Amino acid sequence: MIELIVNADDFGFSRGVNHGIIDAYKYGIVNSTTMFVNMPGTEHAVELAKNNPGLRVGIHLTLTCGKAVAKDVPTLTDRDGGLIMTRDLGQDLSSKLKDIEKEWNAQIERFYSIGLKPTHFDNHHHMHKHPQLLPIVKKLSEKYDLPVRNVFKDKVTDFKLLTEVFFNDFIRENVSEDYFATLAERVKNGSSVEVMCHPAYIDQALKDGSSYCDKRAEELEILIKTKLDNRFILS
Repeated sequence: MIELIVNADDFGFSRGVNHGIIDAYKYGIVNSTTMFVNMPGTEHAVELAKNNPGLRVGIHLTLTCGKAVAKDVPTLTDRDGGLIMTRDLGQDLSSKLKDIEKEWNAQIERFYSIGLKPTHFDNHHHMHKHPQLLPIVKKLSEKYDLPVRNVFKDKVTDFKLLTEVFFNDFIRENVSEDYFATLAERVKNGSSVEVMCHPAYIDQALKDGSSYCDKRAEELEILIKTKLDNRFILS
C-alpha cells in the first residue's frame, strides 16, 4: 500500500478558496490542508475546520503575503505591516533570520490560539527549503513536535518529515484527470506520499491576490471526480 496525503494549500486565503477545499475534502480525495493564519479568509477557514474535524489541518507559514503576525519585524514588512519578501530561493537572508524566526513562531502560536491542533507545517512558495532557513525549520519542528513538508528531495535533514515523497506538479499544465491514474507508477509500494493541490471556487479576492487562479477550479473538479485505485490509502 501507498500512504497518500492530498494536501490543499492556501486554506484561509479567501472564502472561495476555503469552500473549494472543504468540497474537495467532503466529496473528493483531499484529506489534508494547510492554513494561513494572517489572511482575510482565516476566520472563515477556522470555522469550517471546526465543522469538519476529520480534515487534517496544518500551518501554512508565509513570508510573502498577508500581514505580519509578530510585532516589530522590520526586515520583512512594509510600513503597513504587510509581508514583502519575494519567493527567490537564492536571496541572502542573513539580515532577516532573526525576524523570520520571530514571525514564523508568532504564526504557529496564533494557530494554536484558535483552538485547532496542527498536523504539520509547510510554507507558502516553499520558502522553508531555503538553505539559510533550515536551522529555523529544525528548531520550530522540534519545539512544537510537528513534521515538515518534505520539499528537500534527497537532501538529508535531521528533523521530522511529513512524508518520504512530495509532489508539487499537480499544477498548471499538469492538471489533468490522468494525474492520479498514473501516480502509483511514480512511487514505491510501502512509501508515504504527499501531493500538493490548490482547489478553489474563483472569487474576486483570489483574482486580485494570486497569479494562479483559473486552474484552481479545474483542480477542484478533478479532485472530486477522481477515484483512487486500491494501491492507495488516504492516511
